[in-house]
Amino acid sequence: MSKKEKTILIVDDDAGICRTLGLILEEKGYVVQTAHTGKDAIKKSKASVFNVAILDVKLPDVEGTELLKALPETTPKMIKIMFTGYPELENAVKALNEGADAYIMKPADPDKILKTIEEKLEQQANTEKMTEEKISTFLETRVQKLLSKL
Repeated sequence: MSKKEKTILIVDDDAGICRTLGLILEEKGYVVQTAHTGKDAIKKSKASVFNVAILDVKLPDVEGTELLKALPETTPKMIKIMFTGYPELENAVKALNEGADAYIMKPADPDKILKTIEEKLEQQANTEKMTEEKISTFLETRVQKLLSKL
């Protein structure tokens, strides 16, 4: 899958952050959508499949850590990166315990964000490849067993 096919959802109540981060990611070839509330993020994640979600910890209608729990129900393989201006150890621990794949503090260096996304996407691709190989092996084994019974 090329970068052009990789989709990212940015969830932040700050329109400026969404716009700036979106432009940086689009320039690198990603397809980007934004949401300013948790409700909007859930709605968008039900309508589209996202490879990555970048979530602000503080949203107007829900805590980002609560959103972490809601998103896997719609797209289980989505990479979830917490992005916060409230760098508290308690927030980081809670986010990671709730399923965040990474935790980045604002203001963040765009290169750090891009590197984190690329590393997580590589891990995602490797996991998908291993799953496909397991399914293929399982199907081959089942077919051989069925044929041997004929």
